Amino acid sequence: MRITVTVDGTSYTDDVEPRTLLVHYLRERLGKVGTVVGCDTSNCGACTVHLDGHSVKSCSVLAVQADGSEVTTIEGLARDGQLHPVQQAFHDNHALQCGFCTPGMIMQSIDLLADNPDPDEHAVREGLEGNLCRCTGYQNIVKAVRDAAHHMRPGAGPEAERVAGADTGSRTASSVGGGGE
Repeated sequence: MRITVTVDGTSYTDDVEPRTLLVHYLRERLGKVGTVVGCDTSNCGACTVHLDGHSVKSCSVLAVQADGSEVTTIEGLARDGQLHPVQQAFHDNHALQCGFCTPGMIMQSIDLLADNPDPDEHAVREGLEGNLCRCTGYQNIVKAVRDAAHHMRPGAGPEAERVAGADTGSRTASSVGGGGE
């Protein structure tokens, strides 16, 4: 089947097998390897991307279901070489160890903050419930999400920065959750 999808601001038209999962299309066809394959059963959340502005587990979405949609991956968050505020907060708060879950955690965190711009610890833990980390114990992840919320609040910067741009930090896009294997 022929699909047209916009991924990280670039439009792609490709022929795909109807059974191709979005995660495999992103990784194998488009080279978006920051979207990792964790479990292939939608249990871990490592493959989380945004589909039309909302987080989805890309291992549970067919590529044909994304036809005509916009997809944002971890690689599409940074602007002009500056990390997205959530990426920066994960870096600043040491919210990763092995980094395997980090792209999905960041993508889910952005969706969480869009729904609840000032979550308490319980709301963060509940909002990240479908994303698993086997290394950190979640303390620094929760801290990072709350820190990002503080930096993304109204008045913290231009609207474009709070929604999908960069913070005033000096980290490059490859520093946190921007790549993978």
